Amino acid sequence: MSRIALRKLRHSYMKAPSSPEDYALKEIDLEWADGGAYALLGPSGCGKSTLLNIISGLLVPSEGQVLFNDEDVTSLPPDKRNIAQVFQFPVIYDTMSVYDNLAFPLRNRGVAHDAVDTRVREIAEMLELGDWLKVRASNLAPDNKQKISMGRGLVRDDVNVIMFDKPLTVIDPELKWKLRSKLKELHQRIAVTMIYVTHDQTEALTFADQVVVMQDGVVVQIGTPVELFERPQHTFVGHFIGSPGMNILPCEVSGGRAVFRGHPVALEGPITGSGARMEIGVRPEFVKIESEGIPAVIERVADIGRHTVVEARAGDETVNAIISSEPPQVGEEVHLGFEPAQTRVYADGWIATEKG
Repeated sequence: MSRIALRKLRHSYMKAPSSPEDYALKEIDLEWADGGAYALLGPSGCGKSTLLNIISGLLVPSEGQVLFNDEDVTSLPPDKRNIAQVFQFPVIYDTMSVYDNLAFPLRNRGVAHDAVDTRVREIAEMLELGDWLKVRASNLAPDNKQKISMGRGLVRDDVNVIMFDKPLTVIDPELKWKLRSKLKELHQRIAVTMIYVTHDQTEALTFADQVVVMQDGVVVQIGTPVELFERPQHTFVGHFIGSPGMNILPCEVSGGRAVFRGHPVALEGPITGSGARMEIGVRPEFVKIESEGIPAVIERVADIGRHTVVEARAGDETVNAIISSEPPQVGEEVHLGFEPAQTRVYADGWIATEKG
């Protein structure tokens, strides 16, 4: 297992990049502790797969270093980094049995027969494949094939890191939750460093202890799932995480106060920054329908089970609210209030308030 550090990392697919826009990865400095569970989260094209390929050795970065336990591995090929990868599509040998698929990485390294057998059966039981060991892999369903692929990474006890590149993309939705839970359980039992790449916030937030959120080649926030939800450091994080995402509303700042549509808005604390674009951020969970406040008209009401998502129009702006009480009717005129402790100002996208 390894502590992984990225130092002043940048990468461009151009031969002679001349501006920041030419880089698929802007400057990145990161450090992941030995044995942690991490996720790279962001939309398609944000640079997360590029970053994963650099860590694995499939790409050499244009600038910067990749360190495993303080050893510079930037120029080392994948086979010299002692890593395991699980890809979007299962990488297995269809003509082999489940047992032989799991045993292959160990046999390839000359591990003794008894040690191979012990380790294969241990991993198979963890993955609930113990009853399938004699079955040819081609006869299994996609979720079990992906379990084999995961097992081929987990079976080795000498890897520095196991990297998962969108491993549940081809899995049926009803099986994804089960595999996510199983992977989290495996990490807790094995405690090897794992990095999970996905554009699915549910996968990232349920697997990882720390999530790295990326946008346009930039790391915009690193934090626990709770930190990302409760106090996004950037409007992109607030909008990307949550369903619906954070309300991002244009505001004016005057005399240290934020004003939305002529109404002063109480915040979590004092405003600490300024910019060309000033916005209020508040999650739908903390928007209330009150007797007085910001005037709005209800445009849509969606009952999604335990609560209702209400879409209101305040002037030209849409404000989402999640409520558990009796919902208003479409077309009804209401007043909105924001919970102060969960309402903050962003300057040019970045958080610009302190906690009170």
